[in-house]
Amino acid sequence: MIEIIQFVALGLVVGVMSGILGVGGAIFLIPALIYLLGWDQHLAQGTSLATLVPPIGILAAWQYYQAGHVNIKVAALLCLGFFVGGYFGGLFANQLPAEALRKIFGVALLFIAIHMIVGK
Repeated sequence: MIEIIQFVALGLVVGVMSGILGVGGAIFLIPALIYLLGWDQHLAQGTSLATLVPPIGILAAWQYYQAGHVNIKVAALLCLGFFVGGYFGGLFANQLPAEALRKIFGVALLFIAIHMIVGK
């Protein structure tokens, strides 16, 4: 029962942060699963993908859509790219050792963070 509460609470926190920041949640969920729960990188990423598609893709986006903050045409085109890219990205990620995948994920987050802080 404690584990169920723990996962629901983590999902709630990640959902709120995703909705506030407009992100898919992986930047919060994957590190939490790895460092708080001791999961392997592949399991954390795969679970994150399976978890985030329905709630972020539907519920959080619906809130933005209702406020007039969604460009449907661009979103549809991005979805097409995500669909194909996600397939090949998943194929590639599953071929990498967990340690390499963790480092790639960390570097990507670091690069994005630095750009968001100092970029224009």
